Amino acid sequence: MNIPNTLTTIRFFLIPIFVLVFYSSIENNVLYASLVFALAGITDVLDGYIARAYNMVTKWGVAMDPLADKLMQLTVLICFTSKSYLPIWVIIVVGIKELLMIIGALFLYYNVDKTVIPANKFGKVATIAFYVAILSIAFNLPDTINFILILVAVVLTLTAFINYLLGFKEVRKDNKNIKSY
Repeated sequence: MNIPNTLTTIRFFLIPIFVLVFYSSIENNVLYASLVFALAGITDVLDGYIARAYNMVTKWGVAMDPLADKLMQLTVLICFTSKSYLPIWVIIVVGIKELLMIIGALFLYYNVDKTVIPANKFGKVATIAFYVAILSIAFNLPDTINFILILVAVVLTLTAFINYLLGFKEVRKDNKNIKSY
């Protein structure tokens, strides 16, 4: 296992650590949990940079990196929603989008010659926007700012989803064209 894949694996282990800290009775638990979330974000940036800069991109990494991101993001959103830091509609919108993304990814991987659609720039920007929004809540910024940041993150997430759908349709079309020859 190379360094980027190890960093992705660490991100999977940070998910239960986030939950344990978030629901713990320690003072400033939400802030500390959010720092675990930020650490996950740092490992995400590092693994992507190292993988591309040192030609360590693997099919496992292309598939597991976004899965680790999605699981961490959904975990954080569920936890923040359970404590009423976020409105329920955020987790519904993002949850449906992520579920559809996972189903689409599994379909492509198992039905279209192990095809994986890599993360796009819209998805990366949406992920960064969620990190900023969650950290703004953790650092107790005014509710209006938090709401605007969450709204921006959700809109960017939906934009990324539309771009993934277009990529999915393109892969399916290309696959049908190849099979027709």
